[in-house]
Amino acid sequence: MTNAEDFLLRLALDRGLVTAAAVDAVRQTGSAGSTEELVASGALDRQALARAVAEEFGLPFVDVAGWRIPADALRGLPRSFAVRHKVCPLALSDGVLQVAVPDPLDLSVVDAVGHAAGHPVKLCVAPAEDLRRLVARHYGSGVGETLSHEPGDAMDATAAESAAMPADDAPVIRTVHEIIREAVRRRASDIHLEPLARRLRVRYRVDGRLVEAVSPPRHLQLALISRVKLMANISIAEKRVPQDGRIHVDLAGRTVDLRVATLPTSQGESVVLRLLDPEGVCRGLADLGLEAEDEARFTNLLGSPDGIVLVTGPTGSGKTTTLHASLHHLNRTSRKIITVEDPIEYRLPGINQVPVRPEVGMTFAAALRAMLRQAPNVVMVGEIRDRETADIAINASLTGHLVFSTLHTNDAVGAVTRLIDIGARPFLVAAALRATVAQRLVRRICPHCRQASPATPAERRLLRTAAGPRGEIQLMRGRGCARCHGTGYLGRLGIFEMFFITDEARALVYRRAPAAQLRARARLDGLRTMREDGLRKVLAGWTTIEEVLAVAAGDGTPSDPDFSP
Repeated sequence: MTNAEDFLLRLALDRGLVTAAAVDAVRQTGSAGSTEELVASGALDRQALARAVAEEFGLPFVDVAGWRIPADALRGLPRSFAVRHKVCPLALSDGVLQVAVPDPLDLSVVDAVGHAAGHPVKLCVAPAEDLRRLVARHYGSGVGETLSHEPGDAMDATAAESAAMPADDAPVIRTVHEIIREAVRRRASDIHLEPLARRLRVRYRVDGRLVEAVSPPRHLQLALISRVKLMANISIAEKRVPQDGRIHVDLAGRTVDLRVATLPTSQGESVVLRLLDPEGVCRGLADLGLEAEDEARFTNLLGSPDGIVLVTGPTGSGKTTTLHASLHHLNRTSRKIITVEDPIEYRLPGINQVPVRPEVGMTFAAALRAMLRQAPNVVMVGEIRDRETADIAINASLTGHLVFSTLHTNDAVGAVTRLIDIGARPFLVAAALRATVAQRLVRRICPHCRQASPATPAERRLLRTAAGPRGEIQLMRGRGCARCHGTGYLGRLGIFEMFFITDEARALVYRRAPAAQLRARARLDGLRTMREDGLRKVLAGWTTIEEVLAVAAGDGTPSDPDFSP
């Protein structure tokens, strides 16, 4: 018994359309106990089953007994197609063809209907036997053959891709596009399609938090994932190894790129779609959320003709956004800028971007070595992962290039020790490094529903260092509204820890001083920790204490037991 037949049988049992005893009785005769056999035995009413299927899929049920089909509707589907697939056009209204199908679970038929029809399609459900009689009654004279592509030829899903029909003609295609459209509407950064034991879970990552959406029917799992893989131009037959692809979607005139990654799991393939919205790219330093003093110092740093600037933090902390904002600030016709990225997520106009391709030997180190022969002024390396890349980046900075890159460390000072641990020589690090920036992302209070509230005693104790001597402290919070989907937050901003390398700090790096000593020097030179920066932004009304403590609780600043994350 197929998955579709198993679904129909379970639906009939759940709706009370047939009894388990009746199924057992049919099976005792040597039959499989399918719904067709149950209908033939009289234990199951085919009209009632069709109504249940229609209700399950949210489609209208149509009793086609005695139905008269207009000639213009008949011309909407070729006779050979209608006979082969037991479907039938019923009416043509406002350019939309209503087509009755017996089984919306048969996705190949549903998909083919949308592409074989000469009009946009609206589906409904009717019993298969009733549709067979309707087709025989109306197509007997051969009306409708004129639109057939080839006699007896039914377009499959692959051929349908080249037919350039509207994307929302078939339920599976429509479902995928609706998932993407909803992600864009919610400003999601990721879409997660996760097969579980009993359902396909759909989640959106909005402002760094995963939010669960309504799950599509479990039996559509394979069809939905295959549709995504087909759009991403990756193999739908390969389910054993991870695959990567890219999708370009046009939504109401707005182009959205999606990076697709699949991963085989015990329950099926898990798929993550990363939304790369060009309109969401940060275009300036002012958009990062830097304090005025930090922005001024960082802008001044970008005027350096050479040296290395490192941005650190875990995955998803906004490092790429900060680097792109820096490159955008520097992007002038008088400068040549080259980047090497893995992968290239956003296209930056006027900048040469090189993708990493390890399978052909194009690693970060190899690409960086080749880039330097292109005589650039500014170079960005997506990540320093090994000694070879670190050495080439340092040598590039010492020969007149301004180099940007990232490291995975917890704080700004840790980037220095990490470089040396990788194998870079301390005296070269001391000579090349200009600054390291550690960052995290926190949610921004929704500007449409934010309201002031007095700080509690625990909040005042936590804020006493950042607030200084002042009277009652007023904090901002979001009530929750339609624009922020009731969360009280809308968008994100960065909290930063900036370590500008002074002569005193450079001497410590040269001597390979311990991290604690280097951090003490940085504090004397004005370093403000991420937590302190975040608390200042709490006082400014940009975010909340809970957001700051969730990402920057253990950076060495005083804490309060009432706010342990």
